[in-house]
Amino acid sequence: MLDSLAPRGEVEETVCEPGLLAGTQRLRIVDRERAVQPWQSADGRWLLCYNGELFNHRELRAELVGIGREFRSESDTEVVLEAFAHWGEEAVARFRGEFAFAVVDRVQGRTYLARDPVGVKPLYWSTGAGRLYIASEVKALVPTGMPVSEVPPGHHGWVCCAGPAPILGPLLTPYVDLQLLGQDKDAIEDPAEAAKQLRLRFEDSVRVRLDTDLTVGVILSGGLDSSLVLLHVREMHPDCVALTVGAADSEDLYYARRLAADLGVRHEIVPVSGLGIGPRLIREAIRMSELTEYGDIINAVVSVPLFARARELGIKVVLTGDGSDELFGGYSMYERIGPESSQRLFQHKIRNLHRTELQRVDRVSMGQGVEARVPFLDLALVELAMRIPAALKIRDGQEKWIVRHAFRDMLPAYILERPKNPMSHSSGLHERARLYRPLFARIQRSCGYDRLDPVRRDFSVVLDQCGYDLDRAASAVRARPDYTASEHMRDLAGALRWNAAGALPHARGVRSS
Repeated sequence: MLDSLAPRGEVEETVCEPGLLAGTQRLRIVDRERAVQPWQSADGRWLLCYNGELFNHRELRAELVGIGREFRSESDTEVVLEAFAHWGEEAVARFRGEFAFAVVDRVQGRTYLARDPVGVKPLYWSTGAGRLYIASEVKALVPTGMPVSEVPPGHHGWVCCAGPAPILGPLLTPYVDLQLLGQDKDAIEDPAEAAKQLRLRFEDSVRVRLDTDLTVGVILSGGLDSSLVLLHVREMHPDCVALTVGAADSEDLYYARRLAADLGVRHEIVPVSGLGIGPRLIREAIRMSELTEYGDIINAVVSVPLFARARELGIKVVLTGDGSDELFGGYSMYERIGPESSQRLFQHKIRNLHRTELQRVDRVSMGQGVEARVPFLDLALVELAMRIPAALKIRDGQEKWIVRHAFRDMLPAYILERPKNPMSHSSGLHERARLYRPLFARIQRSCGYDRLDPVRRDFSVVLDQCGYDLDRAASAVRARPDYTASEHMRDLAGALRWNAAGALPHARGVRSS
């Protein structure tokens, strides 16, 4: 199990005793020398395996010291366990961060599991032969030969591992419900107030994610969201590097180069040609990402060389712009439907981030020893998004209007006016990766990842086909999870035509426009 997770960290640390094998692949970021894992309480009762970062660990430490708790390190890891030892299950609601962890109670023979509210960090479990298995990735649980289950975002609970009764798995309950966030407060219908709150909360979210003495990378596509992240990181943490992936003539490279130059930020370009995308990269992206939708897998293919470059540069921490589209109306479909349907779709997007965008970001970054942090998905920003009506998110045909309005004095016009384009498309690499779509499901099954979920049709495509009716789309996917062979063949024919047409100008020595 631990070997399969080796890329997630720099050092393997374990505890082995009768009835318990606990271990981590630790990426050393906070208190790099003393924050050893599994971390154990001074009295030996509690043992913690922890993944992620607690951004308010200094404040919690001060509070715990004030009530008599003693500390042996400066790590957020120790704060997690001391907070849990003092407040019990109520501690997790105090945490501001991106985390997943397991706490073993050696006295009562049980284990507590918890995952952050949005699901930035993953947590899976499986049972078999009288044992409980817990891991950060599905690949670590495949060798058990048993079905794999996921701890949902914002959930926590116990599993009893003692006694003669079979281990049935954890009894999990939500400690935060994203769908209820902001319901006890008034909607923010005034554009000026919404913009003010958005600026304040976003700036604070970026700030807490920069509490490190390490060089910080920013994944820069040259789009609205990643450009905002870079602008704030440059102001708060000058030791930063922007990283961009794409084909030589792609939109992303053009806009990212221009912005990085204007801001005076060091810029690392990761050039990937269409010919650089082949079976080996496709297989590696699927193996690494464990994703279950075709479009997400293609985005992972594009992301692999990007985070590989970050690792080569020695960068351990990066910030990304993920989550803004889901929170603030980055999809044109919201214009085509009524307010009630729009709200349901908005909530659906938020609920599923953990298995789409966030899964891609976590696996492809941590799979190469890089921790990606997502400032747009701070819980305070999620709550704010719940209170901003759809009319402020899309206005006059412009997606993410409130974001553009809030930061219009900070970003250049060429960024503010750039229309949204999906990652794999704007990088210029989508159509090349699309050639291999018929292989995705087979490769995913060969990795054993269907023990959790098989590859299925892109929900966004089905939703479009169902007129953005969420219930109809869900029923359609249940009735026919994957594309048919004929659908795959039609898509492959289209990809072949596109790649052949794109190759002609280059074969003649003319750059495609």
